[in-house]
Amino acid sequence: MSAANLWVLRVAAAVELLSLVTLLGNLLTVHTRMITTFGGPTHGMAYLVVIAAVSMAPAAAGSGARWRAFVPGVGGMLALRRLRPR
Repeated sequence: MSAANLWVLRVAAAVELLSLVTLLGNLLTVHTRMITTFGGPTHGMAYLVVIAAVSMAPAAAGSGARWRAFVPGVGGMLALRRLRPR
């Protein structure tokens, strides 16, 4: 996996996880419409970027990272862990 792809995947995975935590925290506490309005699309876009970045990685096919990328919320982190060199 190229360094640029790995960087994009790291950022998207972090945004995906952070936005999910923010949305769930908002749901369990104050349920502010503004947070939901911006957090939902941000989470969705980060989720799609994670899937695209993992799909472009040639090492993802044999490592099982591709199907892990489809797990909402933590899929990016799971795929990153699988793609790290051992």
